[in-house]
Amino acid sequence: MLFLFLLPSLFLRLALRCIRGQPRRKNERRRRVRTRLITALAAGLPLAASAQSQLNLTQGVTEVSNRVYDLHMTIFYICCVIGAIVFGAMFYSMWRHRKSKGYKPASFHENVKVEIAWTVIPFLILVGMAIPATSTLLAMEDTSEADVTVLVTGSQWKWHYKYLDRDVEYFSLLATPRQQIENRLDKGENYLLEVDRPLVIPTDTKVRFLITSDDVIHSWWVPDFAVKKDANPGFINEAWTKVDEPGIYRGQCAELCGKDHGFMPVVVIAKEPAEYQAWLDEQERMQREAKAEEQRLLAMSMSMDELMELGERVYLGNCAACHQPNGQGIPGVFPSLVGTEMMLNDINGHIDIVVNGKNGTAMQSFKNMLSLREIAAVVTYERNAWGNNTGDMVQAADVNAYVNE
Repeated sequence: MLFLFLLPSLFLRLALRCIRGQPRRKNERRRRVRTRLITALAAGLPLAASAQSQLNLTQGVTEVSNRVYDLHMTIFYICCVIGAIVFGAMFYSMWRHRKSKGYKPASFHENVKVEIAWTVIPFLILVGMAIPATSTLLAMEDTSEADVTVLVTGSQWKWHYKYLDRDVEYFSLLATPRQQIENRLDKGENYLLEVDRPLVIPTDTKVRFLITSDDVIHSWWVPDFAVKKDANPGFINEAWTKVDEPGIYRGQCAELCGKDHGFMPVVVIAKEPAEYQAWLDEQERMQREAKAEEQRLLAMSMSMDELMELGERVYLGNCAACHQPNGQGIPGVFPSLVGTEMMLNDINGHIDIVVNGKNGTAMQSFKNMLSLREIAAVVTYERNAWGNNTGDMVQAADVNAYVNE
């Protein structure tokens, strides 16, 4: 990192020497080498800048993220100065008082003044660092007077967003095509950092996030907001942001949470307040209509072909990551769905585990993620695929009756 800061200075010094010129008697070879060095340095400046942006802390797009970045750089520069002074004094002493010049080591045992100095000076430096750091930490934790509150729930391996002041909630899942993950297609620009339904928030508005988990520990992380909070089951952590400019901001789950931990991206779209309000109204209307349509469809029955077609889509999109596309699962980790007692003989138990999940396992509840029709279809599919062939058909009305028992 220090090389990146010294590189422009080195380039400038070499350039100035070339501009001033060298006497003709200087070796021509040395001049050619210097020219090549300057050319290489000039060509490398964009790469150095790119490396700095990737290796350094993200500057971010919010006031808090900029404060965090400034604090980080201030302490970094202080450490550089301390390192330069300490190592400079050490190397100078080693060179200036080397044995070949006849110097002999000092024989004193202690020096009270020096010991006081090297205790007091670091203490004052740490206090000087702690003051802005404490101010920044207090600002990061101040979630009061928020205009919008979003409940963020992590689960293996997706995020659920619920707007507490409106009747809008949905799941956000990885949208990267499976063919890219399996190297059958070229990786896209936002490989593993794209979702089907991003979180949408307004700009110039304080947004509070209540972060929790349904199963294991996750971590909701958006570098551009300087927000990284653990999602702990049974606990709620708070964070907030206030984005100044519209845009798309990406992050990831930052806590190892199981097999598909790398497939839990976070995507946030910041919209102008008027555009955000229109989007929120539209989402609320669509979800209200979807619930009404679901109730209407309870009186209708789907054919076996329709249930199997829909069930396969739901299974591949939500279940195959654990139980595998062939239903065989992963021995010792995720159970097989082929020829088991539940698949063949216990239809109520099958509906129950899909609706409510199973405590103490990775099997989560799909009650809030899938519609009644989708639950009915995936249960039907699992009971008739891979040679199970029970002939059982489960309709949305059956699932609704079970849920409301």
